[in-house]
Amino acid sequence: MANATPERVILDGEIVDNTWVRFDADQLEADGLPDGGAVIVPLAYWKAHRDTLLERNDPVGVCLEPGEEPADLAEDLPRLSLVAVHFPAFKDGRGYSYARELRTRYRFEGEVRAVGDVLQDQLFYLHRVGFNAFEVRADRDIEEALENGLRPFTVTYQGDVHDPRPIYQRRPA
Repeated sequence: MANATPERVILDGEIVDNTWVRFDADQLEADGLPDGGAVIVPLAYWKAHRDTLLERNDPVGVCLEPGEEPADLAEDLPRLSLVAVHFPAFKDGRGYSYARELRTRYRFEGEVRAVGDVLQDQLFYLHRVGFNAFEVRADRDIEEALENGLRPFTVTYQGDVHDPRPIYQRRPA
C-alpha cells in the first residue's frame, strides 16, 4: 500500500528506525489511509482532506514534489510534524530552495526530510540548507552515506541556515 519506504533513515545525524510511511496519490485513492501511524501524504491529498487528517491522533506530514512550493503549506506548517521534499533525480536542485524557505522564511522547526534520489554526496549540502532527515536511496548503504556524506565536515566558510555567520565572524575573540 505504501511507497517503498525505507526501514531506517538518517535523522539529526544518526541512523534511526523510520516511523513514517509515505503514500502516493494512487495508493491513497485505491486504499485510503491506514487507521493509525505516522503518514506522509502528497500536497494535493493534504489540501483535499486537511480537516480529516488533522483529526487523526497520529502525526501527519506532507510531501512536496518539484513545482509545488512551500508557500502552498505556509498556513498549515504549525500543524505538521514533517515536510518531505521529493528529489526525482539527484540533479533536480529545487528541493534545496524549498528546505531553505521552510527554515528561514517560514521558520518551520519540524522534520524536513529529503526523499527520492538522495545520494551520499548531497547530504552535507542538503543539511546546510535545512534538511535534518534523509531517506538514502535503496541501492546505497545508509551507514556509508552517514559516515562519508555528513560527518566528515566540521567547518564551513559560508554561513547556512544553522549559523548564518561567515567563518571570520565565528572566530573566538
